[in-house]
Amino acid sequence: MPTLAVAATHGMPFFELAIPCHIFGRDRMDTPPDWYDLRVCAIGTDGEAPRAQSWFTTHTPYGVEELIDADTVLVPASSDVHGDPPAALVAALREAHRRGARLVSLCSGAFTLAATGLLDGRTAATHWMYADLLAERYPAVTVDPAVLYVDHGDVLTGAGATASIDVCLHLIRKDFGTEVANSRARQLVAPAHRPGGQAQYIETPVPERRDDSLAPLLHWSAERLRQPLTVADLARQANTSPRTLVRRFHAATGTTPMQWLQAQRIARARELLEGSDLAVERVAEISGLGTAANLRRHFTRAMGVPPVDYRRSYRADRTGPAA
Repeated sequence: MPTLAVAATHGMPFFELAIPCHIFGRDRMDTPPDWYDLRVCAIGTDGEAPRAQSWFTTHTPYGVEELIDADTVLVPASSDVHGDPPAALVAALREAHRRGARLVSLCSGAFTLAATGLLDGRTAATHWMYADLLAERYPAVTVDPAVLYVDHGDVLTGAGATASIDVCLHLIRKDFGTEVANSRARQLVAPAHRPGGQAQYIETPVPERRDDSLAPLLHWSAERLRQPLTVADLARQANTSPRTLVRRFHAATGTTPMQWLQAQRIARARELLEGSDLAVERVAEISGLGTAANLRRHFTRAMGVPPVDYRRSYRADRTGPAA
């Protein structure tokens, strides 16, 4: 059972603290038996219960020792992006990383990870409002102000607010597979998968009219991934022009209709590779990627490894000892 430590300090924003506690908690019937051992760890509070912003107080028996020993350490957010993070937390994160832990930050938690020096020479994400400040305070870090999250394997940084949900679901997808991540996303009424490179925010406000929502079209499209859908097909289904659809699609999702469809097909292929013994040719057909060659090309570009290697690696991770 992998241990996941959430660092809790005085003055932390409670929203980013609540998200991982809710998502990684064991309060659901379908939680896998080897689910995370979640531990909220008080750091730098001199034995007091960490006091979050507003009126929340976190009572926990865990501290710096449990954080250092965890498999994954999550830093929810910084209490003060203009000041230095608690020295005890910075030291604990360095030691945890040295021992092999995966470090994850949400929102302004990137400032804390940057203070450890572990982001030097790397690209990092944070809330777009803090991107310039993070780049100014830590010039050795390349800050991408647009993306939802950046995953380097051992260190992962995420953007703010609801992007924190995307980061947590991304971790579940890596650790437990697409099916488990999709199940948790459905419980959260959240998108099952938003790629890390998707736009963090949009320039044009999403239309407020409920009948202008793209949700019915997205659902309709997701059920027809095997069909060779075009922008014209989607526009016809949405009863609008292709040009208008592209504009609405970008405003709502930060990407184009064809890019969104491709991401859904890759996600479907991952699910089939993880949960079935279907041949690559069959996976390509069901996921809508057509031929095995097409699947290999697009899957390798998106995931960094060919489908067969991905399946082999996934199953080795799931049958081996918990990381």
